[in-house]
Amino acid sequence: MFDVFGSVKGLLKIDQVCIDNNIFRLHYKATVIILIAFSLLVTSRQYIGDPIDCIVDEIPLNVMDTYCWIYSTFTIPNRLTGRVGIDMAHAGVASHVDGKDEVKYHKYYQWVCFTLFFQAMLFYVPRYLWKTWEGGRIRMLVLDLNCPIVSEECKRDRKKLLVDYFTVNLHMQNFYAFRFFICEVLNFINVVGQIFFMDFFLDGEFSTYGSDVLKFTELEPEEREDPMARVFPKVTKCTFHKYGPSGSVQKFDGLCVLPLNIVNEKIYVFLWFWFVLLSVLSGISLIYRLCVIMGPKLRLYLLRAKCRIAASEQVETIANKCEIGDWFVLYQLGKNIDPLIFKEVISDLSRKMEGKETV
Repeated sequence: MFDVFGSVKGLLKIDQVCIDNNIFRLHYKATVIILIAFSLLVTSRQYIGDPIDCIVDEIPLNVMDTYCWIYSTFTIPNRLTGRVGIDMAHAGVASHVDGKDEVKYHKYYQWVCFTLFFQAMLFYVPRYLWKTWEGGRIRMLVLDLNCPIVSEECKRDRKKLLVDYFTVNLHMQNFYAFRFFICEVLNFINVVGQIFFMDFFLDGEFSTYGSDVLKFTELEPEEREDPMARVFPKVTKCTFHKYGPSGSVQKFDGLCVLPLNIVNEKIYVFLWFWFVLLSVLSGISLIYRLCVIMGPKLRLYLLRAKCRIAASEQVETIANKCEIGDWFVLYQLGKNIDPLIFKEVISDLSRKMEGKETV
């Protein structure tokens, strides 16, 4: 357990060397931290606090609480609207006839803490794959050039190593870049897939959950149906059966209060908006990535933007000689190397490439 908390703590640290981008970090840093924090919050309320309290005559309360928590509680969907205290006891809680009235059982709140943690692990998978495939290449190439204070001799030697690496490995780094692009696609597939997973987990309620909550405030109090009460009811019914003195089966209807659902409903409203936003941003990122792969002129513009202080002719010389993999590695280095040093690297690499061409 301490290893898990240590890993979560590590996500809060700022990486000295950046090997990805901001959208990528929203997946494996922000989303993982959010999901694990929510999982711990629900766990603390579920296993340390009191997640359920049931009221029923003739049955010991602790027995009823345990039974209803294990075997789930239910509500009556067609009794979600109306006047509380007049038409019904609570939203979704009213008398019903077995076999005639629709009954909806709520079991998923028992599994919320586990599914949130499982989802957090899935969001970290693309990051784990990229770290494994990347193998520390950018960190080794940076060679402390991200620090502006470095001796001239050391800087000259490390710049030479960097320029030599690029000239030797020119046109041989496409596979490296495309593995990162694959991880970006996995991020998008994961977040969209998790929206469908949560929709399945909540019995088809998640896909419109956030929009339903927004619409809820616009309706009349007597007519509106609270989507949060429908998905995460705070008061439910529970039926307990036992044998009576004569050996016949007796039925006891109880009311159960689920304070845990006050937390769950807010968590899933936030997750709905967060996942929709993340899906849109990830989709835009993939469109941007496709444009970068297909557009050499866009790569030239981005490289110029990354190193504005370098001569545009030198940047153009490098961009014309580089394939997508070479450009990607150089662009990643531009994020990590000090701008003044990166300008010198661009200058030396441009001269080296021109010299190589004339040989």
